[in-house]
Amino acid sequence: MTLEYLQNYWWVLISVLGGILVFLLFVQGGQSMLLGTQSKARRNLIVNSMGRKWELTFTTLVVFGGAFFASFPLFYSTSFGGAYWLWMLILFSFILQAVSYEYRSKAGNVYGTRTYDVFLFINGFVGCILLGVAVSMFFFGAEFTVQRGNLLDTGSPVISRWTLTHGFEAIFNWKNLILGVAVFFLARMQASLYMMNNIIDDTNFFHTLKNKALVNGGIFVVFFLWFLAMLLTADGYTVVSDHIGNISVTETPFKYFHNFIHMWWDLIILLVGVVAVLYGLLRSTLSKEKWTKGIWFTGIGTFLAVVSLFFVAGFNDTAFYPSLIDPESSLTIRNASSSEFTLKAMSYVSLVIPFVLGYIWYVWHSMDRKKLSPRELESTSHKY
Repeated sequence: MTLEYLQNYWWVLISVLGGILVFLLFVQGGQSMLLGTQSKARRNLIVNSMGRKWELTFTTLVVFGGAFFASFPLFYSTSFGGAYWLWMLILFSFILQAVSYEYRSKAGNVYGTRTYDVFLFINGFVGCILLGVAVSMFFFGAEFTVQRGNLLDTGSPVISRWTLTHGFEAIFNWKNLILGVAVFFLARMQASLYMMNNIIDDTNFFHTLKNKALVNGGIFVVFFLWFLAMLLTADGYTVVSDHIGNISVTETPFKYFHNFIHMWWDLIILLVGVVAVLYGLLRSTLSKEKWTKGIWFTGIGTFLAVVSLFFVAGFNDTAFYPSLIDPESSLTIRNASSSEFTLKAMSYVSLVIPFVLGYIWYVWHSMDRKKLSPRELESTSHKY
């Protein structure tokens, strides 16, 4: 296993984890619907439906960050350490989520369930928008510089330096917000489809969920197509290193469009993902029958589309984290990775991933074997 092979292997794993994470954000999407639901019984249904899966989303986010830290530590230190406010807001929103599910229905709750519903809404809104912003920076860049020689500076041994705003500028970059809004409405659409599959209730609630899926799905499609149009017409950085380690960085017009043409198989993955999402959405919302399997088509489609975007961001000599103020500082899977020894050692550990995924599938199947209903919610002592 050469160093280049190991770098490619770990970027594929990162892409897979990213795809799983975006799919699981339907939990956040469901939480964002709480404040617009007047019925207390339906709010309880939503919270308990999402509550069965919230730990999977949280754990996947942690694993995603941990995998990035282990395989591409320079990105981890640059993004997580530099875009401080962006990531702190994301993590704070997930802390609110964990606290809310723990204490929402506990005896002696002096704040009331409504307070924790607000906390869950904040996580659903902020978590989706800002994670979309963080991913968008893979394409539209960030304001940082990388100076490896700074490690010798005893006064401030920091390799990556950001502008004074430390991530705030990324949050208010309209290009980043386009993908953030797309992720938010995708999560709400998938939450509706998941609850159509997961909850047994009166037909009025099912009809309400169908309408929510159609409206949120339509908004998602508009913003996602907007993002794709920006991506395919955007400039990017091509980074090439020679046999003695010298690096040349070239700004390339329509870089990501050329990446899709060069990696035609990745374009096919994206198109299959988009078609699967549209099929799951349209059949679930427009079919006269009570069809509940849409979440599986949109889920698989979301996974494929996200993996495709990660591939086009990192492969084909592309800077997956462009620097807007110093192109030479842009990060690639070649210059941001761990050593060959570290990547190889972790590759053996990664062989347990299929078993972990199998366990997740088993737990998911066990929890969803019996559909959630108001009667079941009243009879169980374990509820959120």
